[in-house]
Order: sequence, then structure tokens, then C-alpha cells
Amino acid sequence: MATRLVQIHLKAGDESAVGRFWAQALGWGMSSEEPGVANLEPEGFVYPDPAAVCIDVVRDPNPKTVKNRVHVDLATTSAAHQADLVACLKGLGATPVEVGQGDVPWTVLADPEGNEFCVLEPRSVYRDTGPIAAVVVDCADPRVMARFWGEAMDWTLHEVTDDQAVLRSAKGVGPYLEFLRTPDVKTVLNRVHLDLRPYPGDDQAAEVARLRALGATDIDVGQGDVPWTVLADPEGNEFCVLTPL
Repeated sequence: MATRLVQIHLKAGDESAVGRFWAQALGWGMSSEEPGVANLEPEGFVYPDPAAVCIDVVRDPNPKTVKNRVHVDLATTSAAHQADLVACLKGLGATPVEVGQGDVPWTVLADPEGNEFCVLEPRSVYRDTGPIAAVVVDCADPRVMARFWGEAMDWTLHEVTDDQAVLRSAKGVGPYLEFLRTPDVKTVLNRVHLDLRPYPGDDQAAEVARLRALGATDIDVGQGDVPWTVLADPEGNEFCVLTPL
């Protein structure tokens, strides 16, 4: 049994506005499976496919209060592309933001509701990821996260050090999932979290039990009676286990 990362869940006060921003930023299409949800994925994409990690923007009335512990890094192919992309994103409503990054070659921006993201300088490792180079999670101990997430999913662990852990789909496509050591402590529910999905024919309950055995814990975020299961990883980051598909 195994799961795979299929999408990230982004809470927003105005899911349509934030969804439009990200659809334009990524060059993706936007649809809605139900009121209050904007679903973003590449044009012509057949979900789920490891070639892309989709985005669900979900309406939530609670305001953003702290820096997100999960963000995306956008890929660029040249210095000119990076500059053009930053200018385009600012035109769509992004704003520069200071998160203590100092003098770095990438640009840190925030979307119209303040969700941080990075526009990276060209890096060969991200040449084939698509517009999202990586989904990045702040953590206290990358080695702990590598052990859990490396077993939780069937993704390949590419690197693990005291400062970072890097995973990618075993098929070698799509964005990376990176856990970066930071001094920040988690204090509130994450406004951005990961959604995992078991494979067709697998048993969702058995998969949830396996994840609990690896160190996941049950968590109540007010989800009520829903077909997915909400868990937290060993550092308390919420994630959902969806039904098999």
C-alpha cells in the first residue's frame, strides 16, 4: 500500500480571487467542484497524475495571522524569465514580502491574501518540474520528516541532511517536496496543507491505520462527517487522506 501527493489545499477568504491569481500565475485552468472551492490544474490534465500537484483553493473566513509553514517555489529558466515572471506576478496582485530571507537570488512574494511563495532563480534541478518547482514545508527536523514522509508515500527520497529533506515522485516527474529546517514553531492550523490519495483498489481505512503506525495522529479541525481523514505528521502539520482514485 502507498499514498501519493495529489494536491495542496489553500485556504482563502475569497477563493475565486485567489484561484484566479494562481491560475494566471501558473498558466493553469480553474474550475469548481462545489461552492467555495476553486480547483486549479494544468489545461488538458487528467487527475491524478504525478506530473503536477494540483491546488484546491477553499473558502475559509478565518484570516491569515502568521507566516505559512507550507509554500510553493516557482521555477524559471533564465534570469530574464525570472524578472519577467516577477513583474507579471506583481501585475496580477502579488507583493514583495520580507520573511528574513536576506540577500538571496530568489524573490519572495505574497499572493493577494498574503500567502508567501518564492520565484526561484534558474536551477537545473527544476528544469522539468513544470511551473511549480517545489512544495516546501518548514520543519524542525528534516530527518524525522524524511522518515515519516518517505514511508507515508511512494515518492523517492533524493536527499536528507540536518537542514533539508527532498522527495519527488518515483516516476521522476512533477515538483519536488522539500522539508527545510527553520527556527519557527508551529502555533496555528496551517492555511496550506498536503492532500494524499491512495491508489485505486487500496483501502483508505487500512492506509490511515498504516500512517498512524508510522507516527501520524488524528486531529479535529472541525471537518465533521467527511469522506476524507484528517491526520497530522510528527511535527503537527495537518494533512488529509482522500478516498482512493
